[in-house]
Amino acid sequence: MSLPEKLKIADRAGSANRPYFCKVLEQELKPLYLLAFLLTANHRTAEQCFVATVEQALNEPAVLKDCVRFHIKRSLIKNAIAILSPPSAVGNEKRDFWSGGRHKAVGDYQIGALTRLPPLERFVFVMSVLERYSDGECSLLLGCSIRNVAKARMRALRRFSGPVALFPRDESRASRLVEMPA
Repeated sequence: MSLPEKLKIADRAGSANRPYFCKVLEQELKPLYLLAFLLTANHRTAEQCFVATVEQALNEPAVLKDCVRFHIKRSLIKNAIAILSPPSAVGNEKRDFWSGGRHKAVGDYQIGALTRLPPLERFVFVMSVLERYSDGECSLLLGCSIRNVAKARMRALRRFSGPVALFPRDESRASRLVEMPA
């Protein structure tokens, strides 16, 4: 069976097609870029990660419509991990400020504090606290032990004087933290 035939069958079965992926990517552009930036702490690397994720998403032949957002976020996280290799990164990467303008937006302080974390701690914090991945999922994606994931999260939480105040535990996640600056 050819790819176009498979895509037609997948589309009828409730799978997302290319226009649907485009629609989701357009709707989630700012939150997805913020997630990429929180993981990479660098605009250039975040853009590289985001572009790779978009290219992958647009070439996916069969993902259920209900899973598209999750699939795109997971792909973005996997791409950021592939680019930075956080378990072995030493933490001396070039970090950028979230907002380059003179007007500070709500959440700039939190984003700045998060991007100052060493790579493994930053990835674990974003994945486990903000995106609510389990320790097992983090361990699998990051290629390190569950124990190292738990230790990295604890180190990250200790670095914040008030993590509950910085990152609310309601349905707000990394993608809802702040609006992207203009």
